[in-house]
Amino acid sequence: MLELIVISTLNGVLFGMLLFLMASGLTVIFSMLGVLNFAHASFYMLGAFFGFQVSRWFGFWPALLIAPLLAGAIGAGVERYGLRRVHKNGHVAELLFTFGLAFAIEEIVQIIWGKSPVDFRVPSLLDFPAFTIFSTNYPAYKMFMLLVSIVIFVGLLIVLKKTRIGLIVQAALTHPHMVGHLGHNVGRIFMLVFGVGTALAAVAGVIAGPALVTQSNMAGLLGPILFVVVVVGGLGSLPGAFVASLLIGLVQTFAVSMNGSLSGAFGPLSAAYASTWLADIWGVTIAQIAPIVPYVLLVLILIFRPMGLLGTRDT
Repeated sequence: MLELIVISTLNGVLFGMLLFLMASGLTVIFSMLGVLNFAHASFYMLGAFFGFQVSRWFGFWPALLIAPLLAGAIGAGVERYGLRRVHKNGHVAELLFTFGLAFAIEEIVQIIWGKSPVDFRVPSLLDFPAFTIFSTNYPAYKMFMLLVSIVIFVGLLIVLKKTRIGLIVQAALTHPHMVGHLGHNVGRIFMLVFGVGTALAAVAGVIAGPALVTQSNMAGLLGPILFVVVVVGGLGSLPGAFVASLLIGLVQTFAVSMNGSLSGAFGPLSAAYASTWLADIWGVTIAQIAPIVPYVLLVLILIFRPMGLLGTRDT
């Protein structure tokens, strides 16, 4: 039991920090531009495939730098020549634009790399067990993923809260005309913010690609839960996204590892109910319902605290 708790905690924190790497970019984009980007997980996928391709040419470490820059440049171009043009038609047009963009990116990835998983491997420098807990070897690469996530979280907080750049970016959202009168190019600021947000998603893709499966449907697998993180934490709240990521990562990881059920806790149903639908529910394990746990949490948050855990906006 102790081994299960320790390993599940480590895996939960790691999964939560991976979610935060993705959610941080989406949160930055929403808090600065007011755009809920449905294609954000697609840039995570682009980062993984760019990382795979560049690593075949130059190695993993150059790919860790080049792939996010490429994805960020594409994201900046999307804002400049796409979102900026549909912005005048309102948020519905923006949502539909990013929704269509997600499908377009997935189709392009399938055309170039195919539908089968690609062989994106852990770099040899980190391909060893960092330590052993009980009888389980914990990979050094997973600790590297955790370290990168923590560094990015701290760096984002410092940039947004303590630097002149962060103040200008935040002011550009609420008072764009005033920022423009002070001599700053507001359009360029928005473009750079969108590019940085998509680059953060690409970083998550590059470091998660070797540990998870790099394939053309990976955006669809993590995309929905990404919006759960952003809403539960609070739209536009970076600390909220951090807390929600860890919470969902731990809850889902522990749920997957539990085989308890109502029948195990209270015993089998009586013969009168053995052939009814209640018997099916009675035998369902916690691990079987683990995938829906984050969405149940989302529904509860929207009912009882619509602004999220640490958010200040009701919408």
